Amino acid sequence: MSLAWTQHLVLVPVLLPLLCGSLLILLNESRHQLKFYINSASVLALLATALGLMWQIDANPEPGSMSVYLAANWSAPFGIALVADRLAALMLLLTAVMAACALLYSMLGWSRIGVHFHSLFQYLLMGLNGAFLTHDLFNLFVFFEVMLAASYGLVLHGYNLNRIRAGMQFIAINLVASLLFLIGVALLYAATGTLNMADLAGRAMDLAGPELNLLQLGAAVLAMAFLIKSAMWPLGFWLPTTYSAASPPVAVMFVLMTKVGVYAILRLWLLVFSSDAGEAAGFGFTALMWGGIATIVFGAAGMLASEVQGKLAGYGAIISSGTLLTAIGYGQSALIAPALFYLLSSTLAVAAFMLLIELIDRSRNPVQALLSVTMEAFGIEESPEQPVGKSIPAGFAFLGVAFALSGLIIAGLPPLSGFIAKFSLFHAVLNPGGNTELSLAGVVLIAVIVASGLAATLALMQFGARTFWASGSTTVRLRISEVIPIAALLSLCILMTTHASPLFAYIERVSDDLHQPGRYIERVLGQPVVPGVLGEEYP
Repeated sequence: MSLAWTQHLVLVPVLLPLLCGSLLILLNESRHQLKFYINSASVLALLATALGLMWQIDANPEPGSMSVYLAANWSAPFGIALVADRLAALMLLLTAVMAACALLYSMLGWSRIGVHFHSLFQYLLMGLNGAFLTHDLFNLFVFFEVMLAASYGLVLHGYNLNRIRAGMQFIAINLVASLLFLIGVALLYAATGTLNMADLAGRAMDLAGPELNLLQLGAAVLAMAFLIKSAMWPLGFWLPTTYSAASPPVAVMFVLMTKVGVYAILRLWLLVFSSDAGEAAGFGFTALMWGGIATIVFGAAGMLASEVQGKLAGYGAIISSGTLLTAIGYGQSALIAPALFYLLSSTLAVAAFMLLIELIDRSRNPVQALLSVTMEAFGIEESPEQPVGKSIPAGFAFLGVAFALSGLIIAGLPPLSGFIAKFSLFHAVLNPGGNTELSLAGVVLIAVIVASGLAATLALMQFGARTFWASGSTTVRLRISEVIPIAALLSLCILMTTHASPLFAYIERVSDDLHQPGRYIERVLGQPVVPGVLGEEYP
């Protein structure tokens, strides 16, 4: 007996970028076009694989549908299990979309200014995809390190002094996070004797006394590592500097990397510390919520104070992470689906804004901007001989429209997907269901999200006024490879707005899976080995 070819799809998001990245190392750096085509083919194959996995899993009518792949044919929890459920498939699809846009944007410039860009890009995808698929904490650490090792090279790609400074800070912070990750994993293993997430969740239900305390200590240390990677305040102070220093396509992938920590928190906490976890139930949720609120406040203050465009986008990503962590920590199951919708919307919008920044900088004339601000300050009017009604070139008009759309989504203003996400969050908080009343935490959550949206609106309006009015420049040359990625990211946000109902229906099924840990544990631990294949004699 053997597995059907569709059951091997779970391996593709990990193996394909590994093999492709290794192949690209062998090619000479002078063969830019060939390397780009190979990289592009791999990314498109990953996109098709993610769509195939999503369709395959969601088409199964059984509750908690997922695909479990036992590496080396060893049954869980003794072997390595790769698990693709609805959430993992959604994150794989988001990763492939972001990668395709970042790669296309880098085609004519950024991929050629340094060495091994394409190989590092593929290894980054391997780490991201592996982190979403693995069901073992130690292998999660391995994939995190693969992802981070590739990101260290990418943040220095096309190096200059600013990138070197930001890169050293980025590396130092993440090395500390990796150390905390290992310590947390060791403590969890000491408490439960396992690193398989499903087995860990099953054993956590029976822990009490010193073993439970050790489990909670290990989880707290592990959470610190995840929260560093998801930019929770004050651990996210490095993020805006890194975002502004990195090249635009790399910054796009970094936007997604902050969501990996959020994904790990969401996956592990709803599995191990669910309401079915006995004495361990609910551990850490309150700290997550208030830490997330502090992160939102920090990001909003940073947006108001920032005058550097890259940092403005970085603080927007911090607000996004803070909102997601707050929704998870609030402990109300109805918030998870709106939070996932917000994750998709904010990630796409911030990524589009990252790419826009470079094009906007290219269009600005510093001398004209300074002259315009000086004339405004001294009340000097324009000469009446100057022409009025100057036409706006298509390139500059595109930048203006794209900036307006991304700003609306980031700030959460109607009518686009950012507003739908925040409105859904508010609706879930204000309608808790049952006999539960709106808590003080719910009021604070709504107030902070509204205030952060107002802060983002003011900061983006100020940036827009400086860029599109004060500069006085309307000349910009855009390549088609630069326009398409931005248009694609924003078009997806518009599509999320017009087709919110089917997307929410899918995300509701994702949320239902996450809130059924018993079903998840049974499915993973009950996956049978393939008879007649090497390894079946082992437990």
